[in-house]
Amino acid sequence: MNSEFLNGLDNEAAIQAMNEWLEKSGKGKKKVTYRLRDWLFSRQRYWGEPIPILHLEDGTMKTVPEDQLPLLLPDVDQIRPSATGESPLANVTEWLETVDPETGMKARRETNTMPQWAGSCWYYLRYIDPNNNDELCSKEKQKEWLPVDLYIGGAEHAVLHLLYARFWHKVLYDLGVVDTKEPFQKLVNQGMILGNNNEKMSKSRGNVINPDDIVNEYGADTLRVYEMFMGPLEATKPWNTNGVEGTHRFLSRVWRLFIGDDGQLNPRIVDGEGSDELKRTLHKTIKKVTDDIEHLRFNTAISQLMIFINEGYKAEELPRQAMESFVQLLSPLAPHLAEELWSRLGYSESITYVTWPEYNEAWTVEAEVEIVIQVNGKIVERAKIAKDMDQEAMQQHSLSLPNVKQALEGKSIRKVIAVPGKLVNIVAG
Repeated sequence: MNSEFLNGLDNEAAIQAMNEWLEKSGKGKKKVTYRLRDWLFSRQRYWGEPIPILHLEDGTMKTVPEDQLPLLLPDVDQIRPSATGESPLANVTEWLETVDPETGMKARRETNTMPQWAGSCWYYLRYIDPNNNDELCSKEKQKEWLPVDLYIGGAEHAVLHLLYARFWHKVLYDLGVVDTKEPFQKLVNQGMILGNNNEKMSKSRGNVINPDDIVNEYGADTLRVYEMFMGPLEATKPWNTNGVEGTHRFLSRVWRLFIGDDGQLNPRIVDGEGSDELKRTLHKTIKKVTDDIEHLRFNTAISQLMIFINEGYKAEELPRQAMESFVQLLSPLAPHLAEELWSRLGYSESITYVTWPEYNEAWTVEAEVEIVIQVNGKIVERAKIAKDMDQEAMQQHSLSLPNVKQALEGKSIRKVIAVPGKLVNIVAG
């Protein structure tokens, strides 16, 4: 509106028309700008990968010969700042001053080192073949391990690091060093843990939680499980010390279910099948925890473990096989407790090497469901029935319940509506 040749255009078309007008009239030029600028790669400090460049006495520069790689940092007793603003490496004369083996000219090594981002951009490649003295990693190892299945990192860090790591990987791909175009298959950004006042943790705000203090008071397993139980991995969530205490109580309940006051294995842990209810809970727990861990839903996996423990306290007998399976499910989340319980169950081998438990699909299906019974739309009873009970049987069962009979006293039944597996509604007057 009131913009001459821009009148009636949407935003995108107006921007295009304005750019064309500015260029045509010589008043401007269209240009794409990026928020991300060039990456400053050098650091003036001792710690970091040395940059393999030689500064020759004639003013030219060249790379360190390949047969002299890798170029290592010198071993020094003391790291002191240089007087020139250079890296402390400038003080290490015996390392700094050298001779170019190809020309015989005196040379000075580059004193800048690479940033911490550098080595972390390619370390995953070296991890798969760390003892290879001939190449970064063999093609056979690459076929076995690459690309990396999962990359986890905080958004503030990982967005940039992922960009840098992909850059390095693609350069190596172009050079034929690696065979995969992409280094990582999946990226997950974990959420930030805030202070208990819902603000970002900061020393200036006085809301920083020292994990060492939590470990000293509650143990490392409590801290691990609490952080996973706080909420979805990707969510931002506030720290709550009461939640830590609740997690500690849960792990204590686990211990007490296995170990009696006398320090011995609970005598309720016996050979055998146990109740159908506990067996069904076990197989549902194996299924859910397996799936949840696979999809990084640690909080709901822990919730399911809590359900199993609650059922365990109700059971008269605790089948050994079921209890062993539970400890296996617990081990990735609370490894110290799980290892101790595994040992108390009579095993000398670490639980880490034991095959993950499997579930029977038939035992994950509920045999019973809970329905509500209404009289004139008001709930008067809840009842458990067989999952496959038909409508007629649901009606007869509902009419036989004491609370329903009481609600119908003095009334005549006009209509009974049964919705299989959900409810029975009795219309009476």
